[in-house]
Formats: sequence, C-alpha cells, structure tokens
Amino acid sequence: MMKFAIKSSLFGALLLSLWSCSNNDTIRVSGEIQNPGNVKVVSFYEGDRKLDSTFIADGNRFKFERPTTQERLLTLQVGNNRYPIILEPGKELIFNVDLQNPDNYEVEGSELTQKLKEFAPLKSRIDFVRDSLQQVFTKATADLGTNEVQNLRSAMLMQYEPYFKDYTEKAVAFANKNNDLSGFYAMTTLDPEMAEAQLIAYSDKIKDQFSDNRYVNDFRVEVDKLKKLAVGQPAPEIIGYTPDNKTVKLSDYRGKIVLVDFWASWCMPCREENPNIVKQFAAFKDKNFTVLGVSLDDNPGSWMRAIEDDKLTWTNISDLKAWSSPLIIDYSIKGIPASYIVDAQGNILAKNLRGKSLEEFLTKTLN
Repeated sequence: MMKFAIKSSLFGALLLSLWSCSNNDTIRVSGEIQNPGNVKVVSFYEGDRKLDSTFIADGNRFKFERPTTQERLLTLQVGNNRYPIILEPGKELIFNVDLQNPDNYEVEGSELTQKLKEFAPLKSRIDFVRDSLQQVFTKATADLGTNEVQNLRSAMLMQYEPYFKDYTEKAVAFANKNNDLSGFYAMTTLDPEMAEAQLIAYSDKIKDQFSDNRYVNDFRVEVDKLKKLAVGQPAPEIIGYTPDNKTVKLSDYRGKIVLVDFWASWCMPCREENPNIVKQFAAFKDKNFTVLGVSLDDNPGSWMRAIEDDKLTWTNISDLKAWSSPLIIDYSIKGIPASYIVDAQGNILAKNLRGKSLEEFLTKTLN
C-alpha cells in the first residue's frame, strides 16, 4: 500500500508540473485504476446526467478536464463502483483505486472530496440496507397483486424506518458541520419521505449559496415541490362520498382539528392501526377534534364492511377510484397508511403519525 501511495504522489506531482500554467477556469481529475479487468472507461455524472467519460489509457491511467468557473459535485463511476467527488477550478484531484478492493480508494488534492470519502462509510451502510430491502421486496412481491404489494411495502418501510432515521440524523449533523458542497452532497442522499422537514430546512439555509451551481438549483426545485405539502402549508381540498352517497369536503371541517386518515379495507397495516385511531377519537372528540377517513378502496362492499367491523364511527368517504384517485397526486401518496393532521384554519399540522406518536401529539396539542 505504501508503494502505491508513493507512486500516486509522484504521478500527482508530475501532473501538477504539466498543468501549472493552465487556465484556472478548468476542473481536472486524473489517476490510476489498478486491476481494471474488462473496465475500459471512467465515467462522470452530475446528478443522474452523464457528463462525460474518458478511456483508461496505458498504465491504467486516466485524465478528465473540463472548463468551468464553479465547483462541481460529480460522481465518478468505474465499472459498477460510484464515488462522489468535488472538483474545484484551478485544482487537480488525484483519484486512485484498486478494483480488487474498490471501497479502499485514495484521493489527493481536494479537501472537499476528502470529506466525502470520510462520509462514504455512512452512505455505504444505508445503501446496503436499501439494497437488502429492495431485494427482499422484489422477491416477495413477484406473484402478489397490487393491494398485497402495498401492504408489504408499508410493513417493510415501518420495519426499516429506524435505520433511515439514524442515517438522517448523521447526514444532517455532517451537513451542519460542513457548510460546503460536501455537506450539500450528504443532504442529497436523504429520502424525501423520511426527511422532508430536514431537506426543507437545509434548502432554506443555503438559499443564498451556490447560486451558479446547476445541481444545487435542481435540488432547490425538488425541495420546493416538497414544500407544497409541508407542515404549515394549506391542505389540498378533498372531496368524497359517504357510504350513503353524501358529498363531504375537507373544507367542511374548518374550525376543527382533523386527522385525515388515508386507508383501505385491504390494507393490513391500516387495519392494525385502526384500533389506535378509535382510541384517540374517543379520547379527544370532545376537544374540537375529529377524524375524516379517506378510503382508497374500489369495492364499496369491502369498504363498508371494514368500517363496521373496525367500528370507525367518524365520517368516512371515498371516490372508489383506488390508486386512480386524484388524491394520490394531490397528497403525494406512495403507500398507506398515510395521514395528515389539519388545523382549524385548514393548514397541515403534522403528518404520518401512528401508534404512540399520534397519541402523544394529540395529547400535547389538544390538552
């Protein structure tokens, strides 16, 4: 390993002497790919967009340069291995990796990329969790119908939620410590469903930074979409029909705090949560609180039987369009159970609280 490090340093020194008189409005990265096997190129991505690629030349070396006046957050891909890097105008990044041990790569010449390397083990661990979840999910859902797939998805996300929460806390701490593109990168790895509030807060924090960086601006656009359903925003209107075909709107409940519960008769996690909602409704219905059940069923018989069996005595509505309902888009629903707590003015107060978390929130808010 020491021989490899010395060789890298000498190669870096040679490149530095060759480029010392070049334009400072250029980003550069070079290095060596040991044991490349059948891998012939090194590719560079900015977000999901492939920016460029370069061949691995004699001596397993490569070089990439591009004119720019700003720092660029890129992904360097070698074979199936992807590495985040930050290139700064006027500076050269030396990147070396042995593809027989791809996790143990080396970077020189960029403090920002070195920070990303330090963050990499956290990212690798959560990627392993995500990949494991996806593999189990794909295998288990091969012969399932749509409703069964949604049930399994909800159950598995609840199982893995603690891992994502822990990663979110660590990524946010890293971003708070590093007020630069390395911190920005850490935030872009978060799941919008799990870290909406953190992403919105971070986007607001950097609103006057990196203004010329397209990747950052794309990030702001995506976060702005999240803001439409963020806590404090007006809840989109809901219109549905009761089992006896009466029209009900969410806006009919102005003046009350409303738990809007998206569920379905076929959704087992929803049905398992229903006793808790029944309990909270009984405890707080006399404190300006109610529940509006919004079903994603398409079978009226199954829907009405579930209402009776689970003793859901509050108003229940549906348009009986299941996953074709416009509410799926309006409320960005990717799985159920899903819920929104709406305040007396019609603004979103909280989202997706279940079990003890729902009870604690209502106790604090309504007492």
